[in-house]
Amino acid sequence: MAGSQIFESSHSTSKKFAEKLLSIRQAEVAEGRYDLPRSNPPSLESWCKECIAAVSNSNTQRRYETSLSSILAFFGQAKISQVTVERVEAFKRARRQEAVKSATINRDLSLLRWCLKQATRQRFIGKNPFDNVDFLEERKERRQPKILTLEEELRLLAACNPLLRALCVLLTETGLRVGREALVLKWMELDLEQGTVSIAQTKTLAGRRMIPLSDFCKRELLNWRTLTGPQFSPFVFPAPSDSSVHLRSVRRSWKTALKTAGIGFFPIYNLRATFASRLSAAGVPDVFVSQLMGHAGSLLGTYSKAILDYRVDAIRKLELLRQRSSESASVAVSNQMLQ
Repeated sequence: MAGSQIFESSHSTSKKFAEKLLSIRQAEVAEGRYDLPRSNPPSLESWCKECIAAVSNSNTQRRYETSLSSILAFFGQAKISQVTVERVEAFKRARRQEAVKSATINRDLSLLRWCLKQATRQRFIGKNPFDNVDFLEERKERRQPKILTLEEELRLLAACNPLLRALCVLLTETGLRVGREALVLKWMELDLEQGTVSIAQTKTLAGRRMIPLSDFCKRELLNWRTLTGPQFSPFVFPAPSDSSVHLRSVRRSWKTALKTAGIGFFPIYNLRATFASRLSAAGVPDVFVSQLMGHAGSLLGTYSKAILDYRVDAIRKLELLRQRSSESASVAVSNQMLQ
């Protein structure tokens, strides 16, 4: 394979028999019985770009293109058949020497593995080198997410402008993803009478879900709707300069609110972790926490899809946890203001 010669014994001293056996093998190869790689495989660059172009999600495409730049900077104009285990390992070492984080390297490796997997299916290569390549251990390098206490949440919300306040409450009470789910949310996907939010436009099937809203979240969203609402924009969080499109980022206002509240900086995405942590503290089973957050890949979740009643009960437990803790948090904030 890949240009190498294959030797086979005829188990005979007869040259005529050996030639006959060779003719049989050549016919079998011509018929495609051995699933041998095609000749003249494409370059790594052209093949990866072709694979990425077939991805429907534009955000995923951009993520892959970032990794592809790093891959091509190392592999250059190599053909896909020239990507070996040894060269992949050299790529890993080179990226480590550049002080690149393991998680970033693993994302690059994931793209390369996926593209080469497609290449094996198309018989451009005989075997995916990633069958013998290990990914880097990245868990030790991960920064633990900030879990917001209820007392910190009260201070933070007091420091937010109306839009950011509504967004923060939505994130901590539903666990929505900031960019892919919350900022793109439309009023038609919110049912404030029934108290649910429906997520249909998302990356995975697991992400498509209906989440019950807590009473606290409903009140905040109703207050926000009086300031904007569907008559102003189809989006819950419209862009200030153009109400026909959604807001892209709240980075600057988020940083200002944290500073005003006296809370060290952490990404707003961590509010999703706060939601999950509070559900677990309220006694909600992990499988329901996973489903409410739209996580994919849970074996238990595959066989135990939470019906709406169970999800409502999970949010009810979250509400009870808030009620038990809010009084003490309010007292703590009041004492700080008096000092």
